Amino acid sequence: MQISANGLSIEVDDQRPAAGPVIVLIMGLGMQLVAWPEPFVQMLVARGFRVVRLDNRDAGLSQGFDAAGVPSLAWAGMRHAFHLPVYAPYSLDDMAADTLGVMDALGIAAAHVVGASMGGMIAQLMALAAPQRVLSVTLMMTSPGERGLPGPSARARAAMLNRPPPVRGLPGPGGPTSRPDPRDVPALVEHLLKLLSAIGSPGFVQSPELMRPRLELMLARAWRPQGTVRQLIAILAAPGRASALAGCRLPAQVIHGLADPLVPIAHGRALARAIPGARLHEIDGMGHDLPPQLWQTFAEHIDSLARPAV
Repeated sequence: MQISANGLSIEVDDQRPAAGPVIVLIMGLGMQLVAWPEPFVQMLVARGFRVVRLDNRDAGLSQGFDAAGVPSLAWAGMRHAFHLPVYAPYSLDDMAADTLGVMDALGIAAAHVVGASMGGMIAQLMALAAPQRVLSVTLMMTSPGERGLPGPSARARAAMLNRPPPVRGLPGPGGPTSRPDPRDVPALVEHLLKLLSAIGSPGFVQSPELMRPRLELMLARAWRPQGTVRQLIAILAAPGRASALAGCRLPAQVIHGLADPLVPIAHGRALARAIPGARLHEIDGMGHDLPPQLWQTFAEHIDSLARPAV
């Protein structure tokens, strides 16, 4: 359903048992709310939680920012590398305000917040900006954003920067052009399979035959690569959060894969050190994804942190 939050139109999925404590799930870069798998959501609902998922701005069915144009990722990356300011159409703080706005619109005073990757960065900012509204925070495969932490592996970096094969002759404002064809779902699915294979969990390999239908469903829902670029620029523009997180007094845990090639385990360890009392769960064989073999483990960790905080 579409709701108005922080002045934007945000797509939300709200699944609730009677009077259950609320878990808000925030997904990562360019991902849609359906990237939180429905069976995993039902594991949380079965434990008595009301589960709210949302499409971040510029992703899925939520409001986009195409009028802001597409910033140069290369230029932003160069400015970031030289410690110069990076100019973004919006910030991660804006996205945190979006999620708090979703809670406002749904009448949720406070919630357990779970964020994956970029969603974990947004969750950190929610905990810093409005700690009274965050009952606990679970940060999955994410980072405090500090400089000096190791970057992605060469394979993961190449996969993230790779684009789908262009289709020649597509109509454009200046005549026929070459760019990825959003109508060529099979080509986009193969592109995403290669990406997920490069960043996924080597200890919990997912079958392409099982992943392909999920990706087809996701692409039928939305395909917004320009929004992903703007979100990535927001990540590059964000300052580190470790010093601010030192003042965080919320129940917190970090879940991170030892085999994460995109956001290496050093990020998760640094994040857990930054938050006083944070639990750290390092998972052998886990990369930068949510493999079905670990859904039960994730649900148990979230439940064990959230239950005492209710």
